[in-house]
Parts: sequence; structure tokens; C-alpha cells
Amino acid sequence: MTDTVFEKELDALFGSSAVFDPGALAAHSIDRSGWEPDGAPTALVFAESTEQVSELLALATRHRVPVVTRGAGTGLSGGAVARNGEVVLSLERMNAILEISELDQVARAQAGVVTAEIDDAAARVGLRYAPDPGSVGISTIGGNIATNAGGLRCAKYGVTKDSVLGLEVVLADGRVVRTGRRTVKGVAGYDLTSLLVGSEGTLGVITEATLRLRPAPASTDTVSAYFPSITAAAAAASAITAAGLQPAVCELLDGVCLRALDAAEGTRLSARGEAFLLVQTDGPGSSSEARLIEKILRPLSGDVEISEDAATADALVRVRRGALPALERLGRVLIEDVAVPRSQLSAMTDEIGRIAADHDATVATMAHAGDGNLHPIFVVDSGSVVPPHVWAAAGDVFQAALRLGGTLTGEHGVGLLKKQWLGQEIDENVGGLLHGIKTVFDPLGILNPGKAI
Repeated sequence: MTDTVFEKELDALFGSSAVFDPGALAAHSIDRSGWEPDGAPTALVFAESTEQVSELLALATRHRVPVVTRGAGTGLSGGAVARNGEVVLSLERMNAILEISELDQVARAQAGVVTAEIDDAAARVGLRYAPDPGSVGISTIGGNIATNAGGLRCAKYGVTKDSVLGLEVVLADGRVVRTGRRTVKGVAGYDLTSLLVGSEGTLGVITEATLRLRPAPASTDTVSAYFPSITAAAAAASAITAAGLQPAVCELLDGVCLRALDAAEGTRLSARGEAFLLVQTDGPGSSSEARLIEKILRPLSGDVEISEDAATADALVRVRRGALPALERLGRVLIEDVAVPRSQLSAMTDEIGRIAADHDATVATMAHAGDGNLHPIFVVDSGSVVPPHVWAAAGDVFQAALRLGGTLTGEHGVGLLKKQWLGQEIDENVGGLLHGIKTVFDPLGILNPGKAI
């Protein structure tokens, strides 16, 4: 039931697309980060067009009402959490792929499109959308852009920003702007597209993206190996990089992940080792590159396999993608995200093991080992809040990453969860610049307030 002037105007403007039901508000005010929001938002609006997004933001500006934008709600940093007095703007109904151009090798898609659907559409004309986050089957392209998501193929193809050519964005006051272009090159003006990628909804609402596609690889080869420890597996991943090789995929799972997979799938992966390394090569030279990687791994692992069979390769990739769902069967998970220089990957895995022991915490580690991005995953009892000792352990993980020359977040974003540590990575001069940029785009501070900076 609406009772304020703003809510009455919202109801009149959007009708049934404006929702005030407490159950719906609660469901759309959280993400997967483990962060507990304070209270519940005022309203939820399901936008179906850029024009509707513009109308909502213009109304919110007039009434000084904060707006939190979300897609599928799969965020892991508290970036899509909505609190008292805020309005949730859902883009899940803006889910059309507007164009796949085989000639220009670009796609245009609305922000609410599930990312895997873009890759599937590109595949039908022999192309690929290269970024491949672990949540590719459930997360939206708008959310991926908002956090600059990485993924399994980022070792070779880069993160989301490397595939975003242009954006349609609604500014805080309702103005609609387009940044970038559909050309691969372009340096006219400041690069606002790159600025908006990773901005976590604090500078504008991304409603449409022009994305770079790439030719689908002619062949793919897969190498898998088991190791006695995650430190040994991390060292092996670093050895691949040191040899000047650039696989498309280089993924790492520790023994906690393997045992969870065994319990969930009835496999015996953990009997083969305490860590699993999955490496994929692609393109015309994939077979020879895979053989070189196998040669590097043989002295380091007693259990190495190489496969050119697509079905076997798919099964191995499913092992990697299945790790998080398997861990979620054990309890509630707090999924963290740090990155270190690739030369420090082994040192960081050692630090995570030490921190887990010091805090008596259950921690599983998976990693995009090809670019030094680790995901320490804290497992706690189902239905419980994240206890203080686990948050303390997470803080120690962040500190360790910074000591090793790394970052608090490689791809999940800062959100609310990591703000208290942000000042240790970004000094006050840079912080001042960030806040100045925020003020230019959002002078009233209504876009996803309190997040990211």
C-alpha cells in the first residue's frame, strides 16, 4: 500500500510494474554475498525499457530517493543490497539480444540478458562472447559489466571490459547517453565506457551494451592434473605462465572443493590428489600448446591427462563449474575474491591455509590461476549469520593479498562488503578523484549509495 507522495507517483507511473509487497521487496534486497541489509527497500520497479529507467531516475531525482539497480541478484560483494528508503530497479525484464553481427563481430544486448545466451547466440554464427564467469548461466550481462566480471577464459581473453565496445547509460537525472562505439578502435574523447565498466551502478544505469565477439576456436585441447597440495598446483600454474604459454583456461581447485564434489557427485576426485588443475588451449595451435603444457606438468604431478575429446573436456569443465554448488550443499558460503601477481599465487594459497587454521575456519579455495585471481570460500552452518571469526579471517585474507602486491577484489567488486578495507589499497588522493567523478555523474548521490567507493 502506498502512503508517500513518491510512492503514489511511482504507482501512477508504473502500475503493476511497481511492487510494494514486503515479500518481494525482501527477496530483491539481497545478493549472494552474505551481507545482511539494514531493513527493506521502499519499492521495487521492474523496468521494461530504457525510457522507463529514465522516467524512474528522473522521479527519484525530484524526490531525492536512492536507487539500487540489480539484474539476477548473483552479486557477491553486497553491491546489489538495498536498504531502508531505497528503491530497487530490476532490469531482468530488459532481456533482449538486439543484434548479432557476423560481419562486424559485435553483439548488442539489453542489460538483463543472461550472459550465456549471448555466447549461445554468437555460436550460431561461428562466433564467441569470450568472457566466461563461473555464474555465466545465471548472471546478466549488465551485472557482469557493473563488476567487470572475469571468468574461466580470462587467462587469454581478458575480463569483461576487454569485450565492451560501447554502452547505453541512463544518468541519475534521467538523461540517456551513449558511450563508445561499435568499432574495435576509437580514442575520441575520454574513455567513459571503461570508466563505467566496474562502477557497480554508482555512476549510471547501464541499459544496453555493444560487445565484441571473437571467432570460435577451430580446436580445443584439455590438460588436467592432480597435485599433493594446492601450493604445488599453484606453482605449476605459475610455471606455465613462466614458460611463455597463454592457455585460454587455467583453473585451480583445492582439496576441500574436491571432497565437496565427491560428496555431491559420487566421484573419487580427492583420491587422486589435494588439488586439481584444469588447463585448456584453443585455436590452430591448441594441440602443440597442450603438449608443451603436459611436458611442464609431468615432473610436477604424478597424475596428468590430456584430451582432445570434446565430451571429456566438457566433463572436466563441469567439474570446475560444479565446485561452488557442491560447497553450497555443505552450508552457507561466503565467497571472497582477491587477486595477486601471478608470481605470488603459491604464496597466497599458503596465506589462505594459515589464516584458515588460525581462525579455525573452513575455507575452500578455487582460482582463476592463469591471472592470479583466487576465490577463498568460507563455509559456515546453513541458516546462520556469518560469525565474527569468519569475517576476521576474511579480513586477514584481504590484508595478505595487499601485502603480496595484490588487490581486494579481482572481479566481484567492492560493494558494501569490502569498503572498510578499501582505504588500504587506494590512497586519499586517488580516493578524492573517485569521489569527484561520482559527484559529476551523480551530484545528489542517489545511485547505489554507500557502495564501491
